[in-house]
Amino acid sequence: MPSRARAGFTPGFLDRLSVGFDASPAARISFARVLFAASMFGLGVLGLIYGDFALTWQRIPIEHLPERVYFAYASAAIELLAGLGLLLRSSAMIASRVLLIFLLLWLLLLRLPAVVLVPWIEGTWLGFGEIAVIVAGGWIVFAEESARSGRGYPAFAVGADGVGWARLLFIVSLPMIGLSHFIYAHETAAFVPSWLPFPLGWAWLTGAGSFAACVGLLFGVWPRLAATLEAAMLSVITLLVWGAGVVKAPQDRTQWTGLMISAAIASGAWLVADSCRRSAGWRSAACGLVRAVKRLRVGSRTDGIVVDALSVQVIDALLAHTSACAHADEVHAAALTPPAACEKRIAFHPRPTS
Repeated sequence: MPSRARAGFTPGFLDRLSVGFDASPAARISFARVLFAASMFGLGVLGLIYGDFALTWQRIPIEHLPERVYFAYASAAIELLAGLGLLLRSSAMIASRVLLIFLLLWLLLLRLPAVVLVPWIEGTWLGFGEIAVIVAGGWIVFAEESARSGRGYPAFAVGADGVGWARLLFIVSLPMIGLSHFIYAHETAAFVPSWLPFPLGWAWLTGAGSFAACVGLLFGVWPRLAATLEAAMLSVITLLVWGAGVVKAPQDRTQWTGLMISAAIASGAWLVADSCRRSAGWRSAACGLVRAVKRLRVGSRTDGIVVDALSVQVIDALLAHTSACAHADEVHAAALTPPAACEKRIAFHPRPTS
């Protein structure tokens, strides 16, 4: 029961929060989501203060964008309101949906074109990978919220399947980030605090850490630990590089923007790690991948889609590798399956013999 000190707020803002001791365990959100929401809110505040996008991280490819300042204010308002909405029980669903759409547009319109046009420049892959981690975090929030709401969304985007695909996106993004620490080793070493010895070694170590986390998550080698260590490493980088930069130059817009972006990347990784913790039986992202890829062999009871023999062999190999997690993962999938989806059962078609 709320204390008398809070009686004046009831039913008010504090009681609408999905955090705190009064929230039920099912409604209470994780610290990872709070950090994610705070970073989005911070980006929105910076955008409103400066009337601009997030510098190089949100670089607009159109040199002379008409009414650029209004687009910048709109972008900042979405980030600020969505970040705040993720903390409120009544608005978490709509906020997660709007934020995921916004993040996907950010990734596909501002980052993907550079990768397509100049794929030989690793910096374009780095930029794509960083935002992809943020998208993965936003996708996990949306997948979980949409599962609770029971509304009809594409099956691959919500519930356990949505979480699985978000994890896969996170896995794919890690080599993009890790490789940059080797190709741009000296540039990365310049960010290492001066009081740490052998800065080049730290650049290589953090790059190798991202590759190790990718392998651990993909092949189920302590996936929860791999995701947690990657998130912790990104958090330390955020504090030592951008946090220290803000302390040294509190008026520097670049430092503040870098801090918010880096915090968003770290919180995206924490959301992935948190999803691994909640689904303790999950062994690797291959579980979610296999479940989604299997649907290539699944259709209605009258017509289905057949994949080629090589794809079937790959799927079977993945199934064999991840069989240990099947039971626990199905339990977790049932908990995250929207009620509407339960009414639509799918039938597996036998593999053609010819």
